[in-house]
Amino acid sequence: MIETNILLELLPVLMFVLLAVLMLTALPVAFILGGLAVLFAAIGWFFGLFQFVEYYNLVARIWRASENLALIAIPCFIFMGMMLERSEIAKDLLHALQTLLRRVPGGLALSITLMSTVMAAITGIVGASVVMMTIIALPTMLRLGYHPAFATGTIAASSSLGILIPPSILLVFMSDMLGISEGVLFASALFPGLTLSALYLVYILGVSIMLPKLAPPTAGREVELPVSEMAQLCAKGIIPPVILIAMVLGSVFAGVTTITESAAIGVLGTVIIAGVRGRLTLSVFNDCLQRSALMIGMIFLLFGAAMCFSYTFRILGGDEIVTQLIGVGRLEGWEIMVVLMATIFLMGFFFDVLEIILVVVPVFAPIVGVLDFGSHVAKEDVIYWFSMLVAVNLQTSFLTPPMGIALFYMKSAAPKEVKMQQIYLGVIPFVVLQLICVGLVMGFPDLAMWLPHKLFDY
Repeated sequence: MIETNILLELLPVLMFVLLAVLMLTALPVAFILGGLAVLFAAIGWFFGLFQFVEYYNLVARIWRASENLALIAIPCFIFMGMMLERSEIAKDLLHALQTLLRRVPGGLALSITLMSTVMAAITGIVGASVVMMTIIALPTMLRLGYHPAFATGTIAASSSLGILIPPSILLVFMSDMLGISEGVLFASALFPGLTLSALYLVYILGVSIMLPKLAPPTAGREVELPVSEMAQLCAKGIIPPVILIAMVLGSVFAGVTTITESAAIGVLGTVIIAGVRGRLTLSVFNDCLQRSALMIGMIFLLFGAAMCFSYTFRILGGDEIVTQLIGVGRLEGWEIMVVLMATIFLMGFFFDVLEIILVVVPVFAPIVGVLDFGSHVAKEDVIYWFSMLVAVNLQTSFLTPPMGIALFYMKSAAPKEVKMQQIYLGVIPFVVLQLICVGLVMGFPDLAMWLPHKLFDY
């Protein structure tokens, strides 16, 4: 009898163990999460821990998510990303920045980072950004003599900024799961995202100056352009993205639109710009719709399955198990936060970003909500501050092997001479920079919370 009681108490642990094992298989993640939710709910029902009527709550939670108007922004942002890729707005932006920075050490790498930052502020589709940047930038970097590790690390890290810099679809998911304001969350993500981008730029410039063999200068290889052509190039490459940023983020921060409305405006702006540039054809539009539909279906299937998993996990007593493992009650608030961040960082080696958010955040958020950080962070800011720490921390999961999804996207699109070992080596310094950014946001909460307090009353 005692052994049975112990087994029942460890059911949530067994759920996570099976989740980790099945993640190593080729099974779709959504099927794993949903299947484990139904299976362990049945086990809990057999032993009296889960009421049969609670199966209806699984459906209700998915339906509640489908009714959330804020989540409509996600399909819009996905379609924007697809249209930006096909309309070659990103390619023109990179060409303009590369021309402007051609005399600066590491100018091409700096241009890629700046361009990725701008594109992240328009749409938060990381996978598409990594593939797009690898295709249009990596061959040029290799041709100019950039070291493969340095080139691949730069592209992989900068292309992943879309998870952090708004409008990020993962921030939309996080706001829904935590029941917090999307606008405040977007505002609190802006400066941490720009800080991480600035760290990348400083690192790239420093390496280019001290180790020029890794990033050979391009000055003298480019044909000098007249001022009029330079102005035309900048107008063609830089102005359209700036207009889209103003339409999407500017309208939200100005309080003119909601996140959902700004996403719809962004889609309209992207289509108009593509049409004006002569790159909006029926085949392009149809291809963007089909690719967007596939990605949207995949994301929302995973979202629904993760909600079911987290609900079953909590009903079976998972919250209590996590609380005991972390040591809430014995550790101070700072110590618990460090443990949580370390746990998320380690999970990034084995799980995808969306999986971590959908599974872990609902479990960790109630723990964080009761923590006290004194005068360091106001009580009403703790959940937003925690969200930013998670978002910055999750940047590492795109780059850390063996499950760093950005690495596999890059390898699939990179020239054959680029080895996976070179990609792994190149991302290490950027992972360190990401951890430094986590420390900055943790040590200086105003980095995340200053702008929301200026823009919103919450």
